Amino acid sequence: MKTIILALIMAVFSIGIQAQNRMDNAKKQATENKELILLNFSGSDWCIPCIKLHKNIIETEDFKKLETENIIVYINADFPRNRKNQLSTELKKENASLADQYNSKGLFPYTLLLNSEGKVLKSWEGLPSENALAFSNEIRDIKDNQKQ
Repeated sequence: MKTIILALIMAVFSIGIQAQNRMDNAKKQATENKELILLNFSGSDWCIPCIKLHKNIIETEDFKKLETENIIVYINADFPRNRKNQLSTELKKENASLADQYNSKGLFPYTLLLNSEGKVLKSWEGLPSENALAFSNEIRDIKDNQKQ
């Protein structure tokens, strides 16, 4: 009986330790590598501007370089509607928590550039008007100005 109780207590503590979410991990990584965090709220299967944002900016080489060059940590908080695209319960809860904290108006797409502590440095409501290169360069400029 003692073994079962001890096993249950250890399981509860290990779940709590492993329950770090993407934002916590992103903040840690951003702090360690002196990066910014780019948080994007999207409706990947119903929001046309969200789909265009991903296709024309986020999936481009110019944007991907921001991640590989340690400029940003990217988080996508997706809210799909189609049954076949549904996320895990844990990810849904995490995205809802991010929305409560950073997107109380429920805007889609909504993109935020955060520092390593989670403070908003810049936000974009809707589809950014600039192309992928200009969007990426704007993020680089903001990061460069953080150093000064």
